[in-house]
Amino acid sequence: MSLNRFFNPKTVAVIGVSRNKDKIGRIVFDQLVKSFKGKVYPINPKAKRIGKHKCYPSVKQIPEKIDLAVIAIPANYVVDVVKECSEVGIKNVIVISSGFSEIGTEEGRRREEELKKIAEERGIRILGPNMIGILDSYTGLDTVFMNKERLPRPPKGGIAFISQSGAIGASVLEYLSSRRIGLSKFVSYGNAVDVNETDLIEYLKNDKRTKVITSYLEGIKGNGKRFIQVCKDATKSKPILVLKSGKTEKGKKAVSSHTGSLAGSAKIYSAAFKQSGIIEVESIEDLFSYAKAFVMQPLPKGNRLAIITNGGGFGVLATDECEKLGIKLPELPEKIKKKMKKVMPENAILHNPLDVLGDTTTERYKVALKEILNSNAYDGVLVIVVMQVPLLGEDVADVIVDASKKRKKPILVCSTSENLSEKLETNGVPTYSSPQKAVRAFYYLSKYAEWKASSR
Repeated sequence: MSLNRFFNPKTVAVIGVSRNKDKIGRIVFDQLVKSFKGKVYPINPKAKRIGKHKCYPSVKQIPEKIDLAVIAIPANYVVDVVKECSEVGIKNVIVISSGFSEIGTEEGRRREEELKKIAEERGIRILGPNMIGILDSYTGLDTVFMNKERLPRPPKGGIAFISQSGAIGASVLEYLSSRRIGLSKFVSYGNAVDVNETDLIEYLKNDKRTKVITSYLEGIKGNGKRFIQVCKDATKSKPILVLKSGKTEKGKKAVSSHTGSLAGSAKIYSAAFKQSGIIEVESIEDLFSYAKAFVMQPLPKGNRLAIITNGGGFGVLATDECEKLGIKLPELPEKIKKKMKKVMPENAILHNPLDVLGDTTTERYKVALKEILNSNAYDGVLVIVVMQVPLLGEDVADVIVDASKKRKKPILVCSTSENLSEKLETNGVPTYSSPQKAVRAFYYLSKYAEWKASSR
């Protein structure tokens, strides 16, 4: 059954809407009223009205068909309410409530098994329990139970993020928002009693607004073989980046007590990721540093990189990272050297990295970029810009953006200037504070391009 109604429903019922504006169900309801274009119905058997809205005692009293139910009530009532939802034909249910297998008690495990049985026997899809909600930046569907004043939402964009951990999910929303990195969809799926990471990746594979899939993964809740096959199929069309936790023995135990997942061997997971074309990263920062490169830039045809820099030390660091990763740094063709000699001092040494020197002007960057992008010797360009030098103006950003709009080859930038970074990223040029991260972004672009070509 399609997961589309989770993200694009016409009618939503929120079960557990309190009169208290600080309660989870009320926060979810109030946010949906503000952001969602469809109809939202509050459910509370003890209230006749919630603010200006008529309140219903149960989903059975709502006068029209409901596409999605969001449940935020104590755990001991959840099973009965989900049964009520199925009885009135609601096929998609989000269970935010905690108090299931993650608490480690027999009662919690029993409740979770009952939810699983309902999903299997009654043909409904359940997201959760023990989750913070989901968000679709384009439809306005927002069931995340932290209000926007406390947790701002990221702008619209091409990155989807799915997470077993609600805390990680909330941190990611804040991280993306503060850096103006665009989001298509966000899903905290918690204990995954029914809908799991494999189902979500399979759905996102066909989502036109999602250009890259990112995930925080503790353990695979569904069938491992199906996970590999779904990811292998998905990576034929769009990249998947994963941050895997629970790699140490103590980490595995922490995962088990957190969402009831089995973390498994780190080596086995890494092998499965590699087999599926998944890019595995080591931190949240890496997850989105590299994801934004996929959204903003085209894939390279190979791994030959040109480096342009006005800071020799940065160029050396970039060169070291290229050497470690096996990225090729072809020497400058004679044609490019001749063009550069027209704008460079007589004593300039022209190699790759191409050092345009500390007295550089925007013109040197302009000539270098034009010639390298037109050359068949390179598949991508890393532009390192130290803005503290005296003669370089901020119009260098315009030159880089203009070159990037031609979209023939990926352009990545390394700069510590916040003003330059903001202008570049606003115009679709990924920017990094260290040359190593910029090089690694190109490495992942080239490795994915290689994978995509081999999987056709």
